[in-house]
Amino acid sequence: MSQKTILYVEDNEFNRKIVRQMLARTSYRLTEAPDGEQGVAAALAAPPDLILMDIQLPKMSGLEATRQLRADTRTAAVPIIVVTSFALSGDEHKAKTAGATAYLAKPYSPRELLAKIREIVPEA
Repeated sequence: MSQKTILYVEDNEFNRKIVRQMLARTSYRLTEAPDGEQGVAAALAAPPDLILMDIQLPKMSGLEATRQLRADTRTAAVPIIVVTSFALSGDEHKAKTAGATAYLAKPYSPRELLAKIREIVPEA
């Protein structure tokens, strides 16, 4: 079985570190991008098995990045979990409309996120 790759598109280093530490104890391989543009470029260059996408990102919002990834045949079927600290009413609907597979509002427990990841993309 090959290792599953997760792309985490998040501008906050602290949040990336938490996910990095959480996934270090799993068989998942983590790649990271600090903004929406780099996230889209990384996903198109090497489509991952799953994308964790923050909504509030520099250069391009997570929703716009999600829309672009859904519009490209290389990444159209890659599951995307939108993660946001701006859990305003309507955000989940916007995320789903943009093409998100799932939605998780911050703060979330790392255990909750890992359970969601494993539900969508089981470990190899």
